[in-house]
Amino acid sequence: MKDLAHIAQVVDEAARSATAIAQFDGDNALNLDEAYAVQAMSIARRLDRGERRVGVKMGLTSRQKMEQVGVSEVVWGRLTNAMRIEEGGALDMANYVHPRVEPEIAYLMKKPLSGDVSPLEALDAVEAVAPALEIIDSRYENFKFALGDVIADNASSSGFVVGNWHAPSTDVANLGIILKFDGRPVQMGSTAAILGNPIRSLVAAARMVARWGERLEPGSIVMAGGATAAAPLAAGVHVCGEFQNVGNVEFRVAS
Repeated sequence: MKDLAHIAQVVDEAARSATAIAQFDGDNALNLDEAYAVQAMSIARRLDRGERRVGVKMGLTSRQKMEQVGVSEVVWGRLTNAMRIEEGGALDMANYVHPRVEPEIAYLMKKPLSGDVSPLEALDAVEAVAPALEIIDSRYENFKFALGDVIADNASSSGFVVGNWHAPSTDVANLGIILKFDGRPVQMGSTAAILGNPIRSLVAAARMVARWGERLEPGSIVMAGGATAAAPLAAGVHVCGEFQNVGNVEFRVAS
């Protein structure tokens, strides 16, 4: 039997100290249920230290990424208040191992949501939508990992920045996005890359959290998943996501 509590401690300490660890392979390779159990225990350790749950992040939300890792389902992780970076604020590279950034859509919930729901039911539970940036950071050595490793490592979620909120009726199905470093485009894409429409990611989030006896709570944030490939961060860079019709969201990396 694997010692999942010990693995959760290893993963938690790697994230807390920004230290790279070896992937869990061989006898310690994690199946999906074990990986999600490790994630839950790892986040519980953060909550015991005083952090608060503030939402959920979705991952592998593009068909290309699903095919690349051989899965047919998105993955999810948990967000805490300590992961939030103020819009326009600074990120400290010392807190990360392999930090990368990707543009996303964020949903703010006004009603609880859980289980099998339609896109219309999901949207009815939304208070607002916003442009957002997620900082992902695998804590595994040489950026080498299997799917179970990713899930155990909180689906690689390490930080998030949310821009201005807009009415839930705002159409975010196919917005053009330019991700810029110091004013120079490094990624371009569309929100349609998020499962064809970001609302489908919210539908998936409701379904997946229900499997673990959870729900999307009022006031919580749901990060819908990357709309472009993730771009590696470097010290001193100013990062800006320009979203068609809904504005910009930005932060800087401390030098």
